[in-house]
Amino acid sequence: MSRLLLTFYGDDFTGSTDALEQLTLAGIRTALFIKPPTPAQLRKFPGLQAVGVAGMTRSMPPTAIEKELRPALRKLKALGARHVHYKVCSTFDSSPAVGSIGRVMEVAAKIFPAPFIPILAAAPALGRYTVFGTHFARYGIGSAGEIHRLDRHPSVSKHSVTPMTEADLRLHLSQQMKKKIALFDILKLALPESEARAALKKILMEKPDAVLFDALYTNQLKQIGGLIDAYASRGKPLFSIGSSGVEAALAAHFGSRSSRREAAQTEKRDSQSLLTSAATNVLIGSGSCSPVTGGQIDRALKHGFFEVILNAARLTMSTSAPSEMNRAADAAAEMLRAGRSVIVHTTRRGADKRVVAKLKNNTAQILGASLGMVLRCAQGRCPTRRICIAGGDTSSFAARALGIEALEMIAPLTPGAPLCRAYAPGSPVDGCEMIFKGGQVGAENYFEIVRRGRI
Repeated sequence: MSRLLLTFYGDDFTGSTDALEQLTLAGIRTALFIKPPTPAQLRKFPGLQAVGVAGMTRSMPPTAIEKELRPALRKLKALGARHVHYKVCSTFDSSPAVGSIGRVMEVAAKIFPAPFIPILAAAPALGRYTVFGTHFARYGIGSAGEIHRLDRHPSVSKHSVTPMTEADLRLHLSQQMKKKIALFDILKLALPESEARAALKKILMEKPDAVLFDALYTNQLKQIGGLIDAYASRGKPLFSIGSSGVEAALAAHFGSRSSRREAAQTEKRDSQSLLTSAATNVLIGSGSCSPVTGGQIDRALKHGFFEVILNAARLTMSTSAPSEMNRAADAAAEMLRAGRSVIVHTTRRGADKRVVAKLKNNTAQILGASLGMVLRCAQGRCPTRRICIAGGDTSSFAARALGIEALEMIAPLTPGAPLCRAYAPGSPVDGCEMIFKGGQVGAENYFEIVRRGRI
């Protein structure tokens, strides 16, 4: 019988490492793979309780999502866990044309027969909240920054590919599919456990396709975990959609037994012991258009980091892309040899609209793969211990270009972006410490935190 409690498919790499962190800190041993793992790969990680796949569907059109996701979900289902989770960004940015969560629901409904699909976008630890179906996010991460409705958020509402123009997640998803979504609101969540179960049962009598769960506080997630776990089994795994709040909810529910709580505390103590480990220098790659990341780059450059700017326009042409990547890799390696920390980036002032228009829906693929190749070449010419990639849309393509096969978390660093060990056979990044961060993640001094290995 499978020992797995949960499997998940992340729609990009940074979001996948966020889920990896939630589970690992709860004492649930988890490995994150680029593709659904083979039995031989799983044998390299004895004692696994959760398995993740870092996908790239966030930047795909619906037909490509369906082609990619159908076989992946079937393979995850075959692993025999109680839950299969489709992990999305906690800001839920998606559209009918790119990263369609609605298309994901349509594909999954045919693979996972169940009374409903739970949807949980809230991740209070990351500053993401859902109240009466309306989703809010801090401008920043965790406790820093003001809270905004998604459709009024300074960054999310202005995303270069999938701007969020609707904060009510039911209305947002209704633009991507025709399935019926019910709401388990914040008032029902405040009910005693038995009454909350009865409220969910009553909602399900109306036969919705999915149920969206509100959440405002971290301590509410455990109850949500219990509510949805009641509908899961190894024979009929429950498919869910949401942020890493799903992992947090299920981990809190699974951890209600004292033995697992003790394991989580031991795991957390072990990981904390690594937080004081600083790196001499670090290699950063950024494809993020977020003003949060832009501010982080500005700050780092004032504190000793060296900047290598990738000419995005040259990367769009087959005649100039190789020489541009080689130039950037040489410049980065030269500074690494000099003991400097280096940031290779495609932008820090928002997306170049001309490049986006030229590449259309392939922007993340072209720029992400190019960024990954530059980092791989720079690492091969002058190895460094720690590498960080910023940008949710580009991270999946960059990770593949780096040759990464799997990741396992080493230690927490900033919520949603843990320090990981890379397994990349045949690549210069094999064994390196890797961090993948979303565009909205981290304080202004984030890259300094990456270099010293602690907050």
